[in-house]
Amino acid sequence: MTLIVIDGLDGSGKSTQANCLAAYLKSQNKSYLLRIHPEKDNYFGVKASQFLCSRGKNAHFASALFYMLDVINSIIRYSWRREDFIIFVRYLMGTAYLPAPLHLISYCFFALIVPKAETMFFLDVMPERAHYRIRVRDRQEMFEDKNKLAEVRLKALSLVKMGKWVIVDSNKSAKEVTCFIEKEIKQELSGK
Repeated sequence: MTLIVIDGLDGSGKSTQANCLAAYLKSQNKSYLLRIHPEKDNYFGVKASQFLCSRGKNAHFASALFYMLDVINSIIRYSWRREDFIIFVRYLMGTAYLPAPLHLISYCFFALIVPKAETMFFLDVMPERAHYRIRVRDRQEMFEDKNKLAEVRLKALSLVKMGKWVIVDSNKSAKEVTCFIEKEIKQELSGK
């Protein structure tokens, strides 16, 4: 089983790219499991989603706590499965949404205890571009204004330096990003 992580700011194209990657793996006759956090199939994911659409400091911490519990729940429930690939959308970078320096402490802690992903993609997008993409959604989460996106992006970029992240320029078209990710995965498949 190979764990692949696709992470990034809201509006960076994580879900789009994860679904494209799943389609690519299927075309290569590879089995996969796709988890997009927060998931709505468990209590923690539902609560994380609810708090993300709330406001205030308490909602901020509650959304981060339930998000992390949702990821841990996915790890416990699905990491043992015998799929060729497990794709997790939002894994460690949720910690970048926490206030400094708690984001750094949380990232280091979770990076030690969660399973290591062989391939981790960080979809880097400029906050203005992310905000433009987000505006077409029905609902807006608490971290989705331009200033908060810029703040979270800076923290996330400092965290990706601490791991083996592949930084992907997701300001480009979805098709260009998909081609880049598929090329990286092809190299991994040929190396096995």
